Amino acid sequence: MISRLRGKPVARRPEGLVLDVNGVGYLLAVTPSAFRLAHGDDEVSLETYLHVREDALQLYGFADAAERELFEHLLSVSSVGPKVALAIVSGSSPAELRRAIVLEDTARFEAIPGIGKKTAQRVVLELKEKVGTIEQATTGGAPHLVARDALVELGWSLPEAERALAGVDPDLPAEERVRLALREAA
Repeated sequence: MISRLRGKPVARRPEGLVLDVNGVGYLLAVTPSAFRLAHGDDEVSLETYLHVREDALQLYGFADAAERELFEHLLSVSSVGPKVALAIVSGSSPAELRRAIVLEDTARFEAIPGIGKKTAQRVVLELKEKVGTIEQATTGGAPHLVARDALVELGWSLPEAERALAGVDPDLPAEERVRLALREAA
């Protein structure tokens, strides 16, 4: 029903962002990237999703169509509601989440607060066919996962390992990526 809104951000609340569209204030639960887009008094355009329940109408806002599309895919997973789907989409970029789904990387989802092992497995299982092939979702994803998992085994948290590997050449083999990440941390 409501696919996109363009207006001025007028309030930032714990539950979301209020967007003034021609004199009507819409409260949207938004992703961090959508929140960053809505800085200052400049007009912003956000992709939206209207979730209809018996007792409420809730608007969710996204920085781009890729975030909204992934959010809608997540809603199709059993036991994933809009709050959990928003938490997942807020945790990483849509490309990274698609790669994690295709490579069956449940650890990426388990690292998100409120997502347990069963939900992570369900997301991967139910969405693997919907998000595309490994060629579409990755470039060198397997060495990245091997390197990340090695750093986690060495005691790093998942986000720390991801940050360390972000600065390393993605074309290198996993062992070399781990070595360079450890050198940079020292």
